[in-house]
Amino acid sequence: MTDLLDKRKFYIDGAWADPVRANDLEVIDPSTEEAVAVISLGDQADTDRAVAAAKAAFPGWSRTDPAERLGHVQRILDIYRRRAGDMAWAISHEMGAPQDMSLGDQAEAGSYHIENFITAFKDFRFIRPLGDHAPTSMIAWEPVGVVGLITPWNWPMNQVTLKVIPAILAGDTCVLKPSEIAPLSSMLFAEIVDEAGLPPGVFNLVNGDGPGVGTQLSTHRDVDMISFTGSTRAGIAITKAAADTLKKVVLELGGKGANIVFADADDKAVVRGARHCFYNSGQSCNAPTRMLVERSVYDRAVETAARVATETQVASAHQPGRHIGPVVSKQQWEKIQDLIQKGIDEGARLVAGGPGLPEGVNRGYFVRPTVFADVSNDMTIAQQEIFGPVLSIIPFDTEDEAVAIANDTPYGLTNYVQSQDGARRNRVARQLRSGMVEMNGQSRGAGSAFGGVKMSGRAREGGVMGLEEFMDSKAISGWSAD
Repeated sequence: MTDLLDKRKFYIDGAWADPVRANDLEVIDPSTEEAVAVISLGDQADTDRAVAAAKAAFPGWSRTDPAERLGHVQRILDIYRRRAGDMAWAISHEMGAPQDMSLGDQAEAGSYHIENFITAFKDFRFIRPLGDHAPTSMIAWEPVGVVGLITPWNWPMNQVTLKVIPAILAGDTCVLKPSEIAPLSSMLFAEIVDEAGLPPGVFNLVNGDGPGVGTQLSTHRDVDMISFTGSTRAGIAITKAAADTLKKVVLELGGKGANIVFADADDKAVVRGARHCFYNSGQSCNAPTRMLVERSVYDRAVETAARVATETQVASAHQPGRHIGPVVSKQQWEKIQDLIQKGIDEGARLVAGGPGLPEGVNRGYFVRPTVFADVSNDMTIAQQEIFGPVLSIIPFDTEDEAVAIANDTPYGLTNYVQSQDGARRNRVARQLRSGMVEMNGQSRGAGSAFGGVKMSGRAREGGVMGLEEFMDSKAISGWSAD
């Protein structure tokens, strides 16, 4: 225990505070299966203290000049950049992102979103005319109040910055509950916020699990809004828990993205799609885990995807390189193994990977990059979010069939289209039931909102829409121009 990082304290009302009652939990490094730190899980009294601090800070913070709030966020960005190496270390050790990827993508995602929010906020109009037809009617955008922020382990800083930054820019005060599996990056983020000089109570952090602090925030009468990213199952539970207090609930949940590859797609489309599926060890809600391939190029696509899986190296997160690391926990590893076996049992054709640890590995939660061909969309592996490096390939014959298969899922987060025919791409994109569509490997522009439909939740995170998500609109008539 003496060798572990001691991270038992919470950040409440501008200071690090001991938990009211000790409830230790070890943070496990998924590359080694060894503990790297110890935190404490919060109790109701800890949650109440944090919410009370946020509530007390809200009147003053909500009335600050927007330029003052922007200045705080700019300082957060400067310190965040300076501590990027520390952030990458924390993420590698808590959730297993490989060293280079952790620095270049995981930690970088935080600074990317902070930059985009700064850009969006500079032009944000808190009071806007309704329109030329109603010159004395205005729409005012105002902070919601105290917001509870519950974030996942798979892209920790991506999600923390998509919630904390727009909340404080909007004039809200907040209580963050990061994943108890991967809390170290968020505790470092609290150090960054503290150094930036944010007033006490504006940002608070309490570690805990979903049934504990997560439920306490969701049911708390002094919390005006919950923003949650995680599983659909947990999102449903949070919505029910929050119902009695009628707080605003914003959910960014799971996905089962379809990647439609037409026969005229560019030569790299399948390689790009398979790599994207395996990236972050498959632990991304927007991963293109179902590859729908036009039948005339289907066999070649299967061969290509299998080759990509075979060539994808799996190794410790502590090593540099372009490999993928472990999945986050033993529980996740076992779930993925069960689903791979389910694919075999239901008759999908295994063409790469499969159950068990990769060759030469005897510890760590490593999964073999796996490809199934001849998958039908009613199979378990085509319907359930696996959250591991597992790709299911499904053939189709017509454009209408491809759209029908893509939409035949409870989820609706991100879909993908690969074709050289621009009119077809546009047509298909409009028919896909999802919050996002990416085509021909082109990323969405900076400031695009991230979020879905159906059982992927309906959050809109990032950019202008991400700022508005943390505000309420107020319609005002009789506005004076004087």
